[in-house]
Amino acid sequence: MKNTLQLIALFSMSIFLTFCKPAPKESTIQNPIIKGYYADPSIVKYEDNYYVYATIDPWGGDSLAIMVSSDFKNWEAKRLNWPTKEACTSPTSTNSRVWAPSVVKAPNGNYYMYVSVGSEVWVGVSENPAGPWKNAKEDNTPLIPGDALPGYHMIDAECFIDTDGQAYLYWGSGWNWENGHCFVVKLKGDMVGFDSEIKDITPPHYFEAPFMVKKDNKYYLTYSDGKVTTHTYKVRYVVGNTPYGPWTVGQNDPILSTSADSLTYGPGHHCVFKEKDQHYILYHRHCKTVPEGTTDLLRELCIDSLNFNADGFIDKIKPQGVAAF
Repeated sequence: MKNTLQLIALFSMSIFLTFCKPAPKESTIQNPIIKGYYADPSIVKYEDNYYVYATIDPWGGDSLAIMVSSDFKNWEAKRLNWPTKEACTSPTSTNSRVWAPSVVKAPNGNYYMYVSVGSEVWVGVSENPAGPWKNAKEDNTPLIPGDALPGYHMIDAECFIDTDGQAYLYWGSGWNWENGHCFVVKLKGDMVGFDSEIKDITPPHYFEAPFMVKKDNKYYLTYSDGKVTTHTYKVRYVVGNTPYGPWTVGQNDPILSTSADSLTYGPGHHCVFKEKDQHYILYHRHCKTVPEGTTDLLRELCIDSLNFNADGFIDKIKPQGVAAF
């Protein structure tokens, strides 16, 4: 009888340990996600890998950075053949370097990159996110030359593809940290030609780096405000019923700002992506660990969750990294 009771007890304990053991804790993706100095990120997913494209700090390089990962923890740096400063220079170019990529997969199956080089917007095309890339315009000219809209800075282009497959291109900034304006144009199916007039849709407190998000038939235009070299740089948003607005300033705006402890300092120029029904924001902030004596602006890439509340507005973002996907 005693042996039988012992067997029952052991069996009961085994059942308890099997079904009542605590769930394993999710590991957190630590910020910054990648070692090194990068800014203005864009992201696409291809098969099981994430491809992150970014400006190389300080203030851009002769080409772009591209990093590949399957888990957002282990990254492999690759090399892009295009764009380069040499390949993307025109009579209207300035001496500005390669900045701010936006990479999307188009309905035609190709990948398109909209990138700022020499303070004008160029467009590249590839069958694979890793390349090889080439100028999508046969005449090897910029898509938006630097003098297209005099008085405004032709940079920070971002492509948004609506749920009906229609593509829109947003871009625009100001000079001397002032006069930022946001422009949009509807793109043709080749992702190069313009299918409408350029419209100025500048929302309140806009400076640069527009990024469009659509959710539940609402259009959320997110963007950066402030001066990128200071704590004033931050992410704001407005809401509209069309890709052109009109806009209503969202609740909780701005949604991402310099934190009280200044660890997240000057966050902005972001992109937003969705994985398993959760939205995430990928952005840059000032790097706290820089070589001694460095005076250049050096930035690092970070990721956090982006959430919508029951009223359809975006919650304040709490910079802390995210649980694994």
